Amino acid sequence: MSTPLPELPVTFRPTVTRAVLLSLGTALFAVIVAGAWLTHGFSAGDRATFTGAGIVVFAVIWMLARPRIVATEDGVTVVNLVTTRRLAWAQIIRVNLRAGDPWVRLDLSDGTTLPAMGIQPGIAKDRAVADARALRALAEAHGTARSATD
Repeated sequence: MSTPLPELPVTFRPTVTRAVLLSLGTALFAVIVAGAWLTHGFSAGDRATFTGAGIVVFAVIWMLARPRIVATEDGVTVVNLVTTRRLAWAQIIRVNLRAGDPWVRLDLSDGTTLPAMGIQPGIAKDRAVADARALRALAEAHGTARSATD
């Protein structure tokens, strides 16, 4: 069974996980800041410290929601928690998402493996499998990728 190729450019990201994380981050920020400003006896410095802490908490949660994979005609950009790597299609040898994997792994032509956290089967397994198949089909159509067993 052949997977149809998505139209490029296409972005793969764990949308449910991202929505949950950004909602949680926003709620935590609001609670921390509201608590700082509504608590009697806090000085301006205390309030500023709590507001800063709320910003840090939101930034960390935003970082967790950052992963994505962007496929274009020229190649793939893999955005993980703190790193971004641009790959030409020819650099991707295999797209792997096996049972129990936390995210897709890309086997590269230099012999290394790159985690691609933009496709995660955690909350939406069926979506992740479909996205991994689509990325695999794109890699096979545009480069030298070979299929790995599911």
